[in-house]
Amino acid sequence: MIAAIEAFLPEAVAWRRDFHAHPELSFAEHRTAARVAELLRGFGCDVVEAGVGGTGVVAVINGRASGRRIGLRADMDALPILEASGVAFASTVPGVMHACGHDGHTAMLLAAAKYLAASRDFSGQAVLIFQPGEEAGGGAKAMIADGLLERYPIDEIYALHNMPGLALGAYASRSGPIMAAADMFEIVISGRGGHAAQPHLALDPVMIAGHVLVALQTVVSRNVDPLKPAVLSVSTVASEGAGACVVPGRVVLTGTVRSFEVAVQDLLEDRLRAVVTGIALAHGGVASVEYLRDAPATVNDAACAKYALAVARGISDTVEADVAPMMVSEDFSEFLNLVPGAFMFVGNGAGPLLHHPGYAFNDAGLPYGTAWLAGMVEARG
Repeated sequence: MIAAIEAFLPEAVAWRRDFHAHPELSFAEHRTAARVAELLRGFGCDVVEAGVGGTGVVAVINGRASGRRIGLRADMDALPILEASGVAFASTVPGVMHACGHDGHTAMLLAAAKYLAASRDFSGQAVLIFQPGEEAGGGAKAMIADGLLERYPIDEIYALHNMPGLALGAYASRSGPIMAAADMFEIVISGRGGHAAQPHLALDPVMIAGHVLVALQTVVSRNVDPLKPAVLSVSTVASEGAGACVVPGRVVLTGTVRSFEVAVQDLLEDRLRAVVTGIALAHGGVASVEYLRDAPATVNDAACAKYALAVARGISDTVEADVAPMMVSEDFSEFLNLVPGAFMFVGNGAGPLLHHPGYAFNDAGLPYGTAWLAGMVEARG
């Protein structure tokens, strides 16, 4: 399979670099989706449907005999980051960059589609899902809400992500939780503006925000079982202040909460709300909390993880079968909540981390991702 894939590797590299030079943000992947659909039709896929869940694309390739229907998913969207990778095919869109390698994931699944459509050396169906909106969240949910699983029912589903720091040609996965649920929050603390030299005549929301910031660090450390992973981070603090001598009327804090269990997720939300509103009230202010559960935890089905690792071992001698769970998140979890499946990390070699302006996808990793995706269809169809 690797040899067959490497025969058209230059094409896959060209697709990937074209996507990289023309990145599109979540739910705006119009050019990318059009090119994906065009290529899939050219490969001879049996079904190609565009516009699923907004800008998603779905293709079906029938095998030579009846069997299981295996879903494969790749994400297509880019990030609002100014590129500093220095590559010759860098982003032509100011402030937008493929800093997470979704251009590579799309190219890998396209290459798998070309291989599977030509060989048909499997039973059942391959259902290829090119998903929008992973970075902003909601892309998987949008495709599901648009009837994806009703029109294209699948028995199992698989996806991958490149991983800087993991050796080129290496794979890593595990049974059970592999990535955390992602919750987002916005806290608005309202006081009463005034002159900073007369704080007794104002009601300072900056001071209240300071107490909230410190107290929020106890939500995990003093409420969650130490043996259960959880993270609460305040990421931004902004006020309406217009200078050093002004007490603003309002301060806004935003951040994220990560966990693996729904019970822990519920506890964290409840305690965050109680701490924020209680501290604001104690100081005479008012606080509101907007709390969004963005993506559930990504939990690999035990049997599917075993199949996924077996396919990886058939390609590489470097396979980590019990990689440590990560507190990052992935909305592929929306599919896993409905269909058994597994998520795999594929080595990208040394280099800047994901979401860094200098990040660079390693084209030498394309055959490994492609072979694993196609291999899951051949092994499980």
